[in-house]
Amino acid sequence: MECPVCATRNSASASECKKCHTSFASSVAQETLNEGGVPEDWTVAGSSKISAAAAEPDTLDIGTVLAGRYELLKLIGQGGMGAVYKARDKELDRVVALKLIRPELAKNPEVLRRFKQELILARQVTHKNVIRIFDLGQSDGIKFITMDFVEGQDLRSLLLEKNKLAPEQAARIMLQICRALEAAHAEGVIHRDLKPQNIMLDASGRILVMDFGIARSAYLPGMTQTGALIGTPEYMSPEQGRGEPLTERSDLFSMGIIFYELLTGKSPYHSDTPLATLWKRMTEKVTPPVVLDPTLPQALSDIVVKALEIEPKNRFASAREMAQQLEIWLGPSAGSSTIFLPAPRLSAYWKWASAALAILLVASVIAFRLIGPRKPKAAHPPVSVLVADFTNHTGDPIFEDTLEPMFNVALEGASFVNAYSRGNARKLAGQLQHPTDKLDEQSSRLVAVSQGIGAVVTGEVSRRGDKYSLSATALDAVSGNVIAQTEMTAANKDQVLLTIPKLAAPIRKALGDTTPESVQLQAAGGAFQAASLEAVHQYGVAMEQQFAGKSQEALQSFSKAAELDPNFARAYAGLASLSRNMGNPEDAEKYVKLAMEHVDRMTERERYRIRGLYYLRSENWEKCVEENTELTKQYPADNIGYINLSVCYKSLHNTPKALEELQRALEISPGNQLARVNLALYLAYTGDFPTAEREARAVLQANPSTYPQAYDALAYAQVGQGQLAEAIKTYRQLQKASSLGQSLAAPGLADIALYEGRFGDAAQFLQEGAAADMKADRPDSAAADFAFLGYTQLLRKQRSVALAALEKVLANSKSVSPRFMAARVYVAAGETGKALSLATEFASDSHPETQADAKLIQGEAALQEKDPRKAIELFTQANKLLDTWIGWFDLGRAYLEAGLYVEADSEFDRCIKRRGDTLDLFDYVTTYAYLPDVYYYQGRVREELKSSGFADSYRTYLSIRGKAGEDPLLPEIRRRLDEQGPGKAGNANNP
Repeated sequence: MECPVCATRNSASASECKKCHTSFASSVAQETLNEGGVPEDWTVAGSSKISAAAAEPDTLDIGTVLAGRYELLKLIGQGGMGAVYKARDKELDRVVALKLIRPELAKNPEVLRRFKQELILARQVTHKNVIRIFDLGQSDGIKFITMDFVEGQDLRSLLLEKNKLAPEQAARIMLQICRALEAAHAEGVIHRDLKPQNIMLDASGRILVMDFGIARSAYLPGMTQTGALIGTPEYMSPEQGRGEPLTERSDLFSMGIIFYELLTGKSPYHSDTPLATLWKRMTEKVTPPVVLDPTLPQALSDIVVKALEIEPKNRFASAREMAQQLEIWLGPSAGSSTIFLPAPRLSAYWKWASAALAILLVASVIAFRLIGPRKPKAAHPPVSVLVADFTNHTGDPIFEDTLEPMFNVALEGASFVNAYSRGNARKLAGQLQHPTDKLDEQSSRLVAVSQGIGAVVTGEVSRRGDKYSLSATALDAVSGNVIAQTEMTAANKDQVLLTIPKLAAPIRKALGDTTPESVQLQAAGGAFQAASLEAVHQYGVAMEQQFAGKSQEALQSFSKAAELDPNFARAYAGLASLSRNMGNPEDAEKYVKLAMEHVDRMTERERYRIRGLYYLRSENWEKCVEENTELTKQYPADNIGYINLSVCYKSLHNTPKALEELQRALEISPGNQLARVNLALYLAYTGDFPTAEREARAVLQANPSTYPQAYDALAYAQVGQGQLAEAIKTYRQLQKASSLGQSLAAPGLADIALYEGRFGDAAQFLQEGAAADMKADRPDSAAADFAFLGYTQLLRKQRSVALAALEKVLANSKSVSPRFMAARVYVAAGETGKALSLATEFASDSHPETQADAKLIQGEAALQEKDPRKAIELFTQANKLLDTWIGWFDLGRAYLEAGLYVEADSEFDRCIKRRGDTLDLFDYVTTYAYLPDVYYYQGRVREELKSSGFADSYRTYLSIRGKAGEDPLLPEIRRRLDEQGPGKAGNANNP
């Protein structure tokens, strides 16, 4: 077993540690009494066979299945507190790590309560360098946690193998650990036991920090740790050894020790006992690594020494700050947001850096840094820039909100520049300690720091006789230091717009753009031409109105801009985007086409964007992917391109790729809440409900009223985890958020009611939702409500009412999704002629998804006509066109009717594993209510297969829909169970 004090491996039967002589029994007792303190290996706790009384550790058999879900594959580690296994999550078909909690500790209510609190905190830490914790579960009295399984080795094993690492490799490892801690500290979570054994290196070189489950929140009331020694003495900070309250800087001290070992292969505080090393670090300054090895870079040695300062106030202020110093030495890399500018002398940088750090009170920043000629130049990382309000000294209101959008366009001529949304920035400025609706220098820098934006550009426009003077200054968002200044003169008002690309060129150069100015100006082309400055002004006003949520006013301003300049492509693009957001797809398509007629008046980047929008609007998902892929290839900092690319991939039912593109967008702009909302939704669709919940809550915590879709995503995650009461509360909150919230909440509440068999409640919710959508002029959403209502009423055996609802679908929408849903209900109602008419309409469409819908409708009609073989052929063709949950569900039903029970069982198994997909079977409405039907059909299949446990599926169905008593299937299912006889049908499963 592993000693809880010094981490030395001992025999399983040992009563004390062979190295530090700690008594295992007394140690555990003491740790349990320290205000609920948890020993270091709490998350690797012991267990026993399920059949035993959980009394003897390390005796679980390989192949044991916990909670009917987790199959133990391999014992991968043991410690003083228990064992950790590689396991397969049979429900989601993925490999996880499963850690057991020792029974005597799990039975302590206070310890368990605090442990649960810490797990909740740890689950909030979502980052690519942090091992995710999935769940806390139990099985026959055995409690356990599940988390990511990583193939690789920990840093302790790596050090034992190599003794020490090359400086660059060590620095890159530490940089990733910094990023992990940065994410944890942002959630108020301190690790408290950071050590090489808790840091994994996977096969691709990615670092993952684990065991945040034992961390304590720095801000959780009543959970102070004065007097408690939690952690491994060899890696404790001085204040941790003294039992003082800890801050994030305690973790940085532990990082300093790890970095020291990676660089030198030696401990910075060597002594014969762990407690002696702890005393040394409380009283003696560390010997710099460069003294042990003069070949080490001085800059890295300095980073280590600063991290190992005895007094916390003398260390780095944050993990972010330490990461920046590492990036300065390493040079820019993919995914880095630090901007590097050449400096003539390295010493000048250090002087400037200390001055900047003395000024700043905010530690969580992405800053501009200077770098000496240590490393070869790498590809320029993405750079985010916020353009503040230009000061208008002319007295002419035409310059208000006019120049800033065009300056954004000019800056984004550089492929690595991402111009941060001024609308989002203005919203954030309204949430500052001193709220403001202005983006002046001070508020812009505060917003930039909070969002990880490197630079802020301020500007002025003045009039001198007939001429106009324009100036712009780029500032380091953190320190306020000037990066570049530029000034231009326009001969008259009409020339002001044409001056913008020239004004931006020196700033682009200072940010790292090596494109010659002449090429920049040539690339701008006609993009900065307009019939009048008034048209550009109206466009800028419209942009501000749109971000302020004033859609009708924005529509009028975009329209006025187009009237003033009929060739103004941006005005049409704005109208297209706004129309789409307002639920007017036909207008959106019209305006996209008008914008496309004037692409010569756009930059190359804008042309890619508008074409991508065109394909997005026309639902040509393959071309949408193609266009946005090219956009992000040419302009890798374009987070809009990544977001739209994710939408296109999701529409092609390629959710993994959609998630990948969203992650790229968030790397460029971590504060992009729209991308985070989509991330939460897509995670729910993949069945990763805990992570989806965390992402949705993060958005709602930051923007409770701005993104109503985040409530939708949270409700999805709660439904997927079986937390239906919580999901209903979330939907009720969503109803109060906005009129859009009412539109989203009604079908969500109906879906839960339908899932539970409360068909009457579901019908009422859908009627209310359809009425609200019609009143708000959202015909497609209303049509979807009517289609779902038709489905619900047919389940209630109210055929005429169902058909009336379907007529409203066809009357209100030309969109494929609600009409496809209506066609399915038509077939079930016996109106196959109407359904096949819609199928013929869909079959003539060029899109694979719409053609697949046609095949599915035709297959439904074949099933209705008792021709399952033909149905199988049609459903198989549909699934070859597009991989959809509903296609596999339909195929399973057809196999059942054809007597092909093994094939049917396979399809229904697939549907249960992919249950997250049921949240999004059709646009506009939530459809998790389709899932219970799978258990009914699975029960029928397994009954035909003479499977001894077939009744489990029926009982699962009853556990979901049996209480309400409205479902017409209930008598049949109970009859089938009664025919089986008592005690012969196995155990019920949970869905």
